[in-house]
Amino acid sequence: MSKVTQITHPLILHKLALIRDKRTGSKDFRELVEEVAMLMAYEVTRNLQTEEVEIETPICDTTCKMLSGKKVAVVPILRAGLGMVGGMLKLIPAAKVGHIGLYRDETTLKPVEYFCKLPQDIGEREVIVTDPMLATGGSAIDAIAMLKQKGAKNIRLMCLIAAEDGIKSVTEAHPDVDIYTAAIDKELNKNGYIVPGLGDAGDRLYGTK
Repeated sequence: MSKVTQITHPLILHKLALIRDKRTGSKDFRELVEEVAMLMAYEVTRNLQTEEVEIETPICDTTCKMLSGKKVAVVPILRAGLGMVGGMLKLIPAAKVGHIGLYRDETTLKPVEYFCKLPQDIGEREVIVTDPMLATGGSAIDAIAMLKQKGAKNIRLMCLIAAEDGIKSVTEAHPDVDIYTAAIDKELNKNGYIVPGLGDAGDRLYGTK
């Protein structure tokens, strides 16, 4: 069954409050989203496998631990998920980046696919899907299904804010996918936006309407 982890580090909570504030402009919004993603990455990658290696310090030989096993792929759901990639790559610069393009039909509120490009070895990687908002869960469910169809087996979902409805939908559709979020908001409005949320993450990242 999916594990849902809410990451409540004080720095994340502080920056998330600034992200929610409608007075925060696009430049600061982008920087804050990247910073929160980087801070969240510590928890999201907590259980990556390590192995012992022998190294030589300026003083003597010693045994240390380094990452082992499967490598990482970061897969943003376009376009808002892109805002979280930079923060992830600062901590995991060797990660490969895939892209899944989905947009929400404003009438049906359901996701529509328009692009999918993934690393060829996606099935051999630890996959972290990024999207700032988990609202209805439709986009995340479809993106994860696409990843599984391409061979991905070890998938985690990382978002800034999740609605309870979205969490429920994703965990029911993909009980093998763990969810990491900085905040859980209780409801959606009639337009499918999270309340209180932060508005349209893509528009606020890129200054569009």
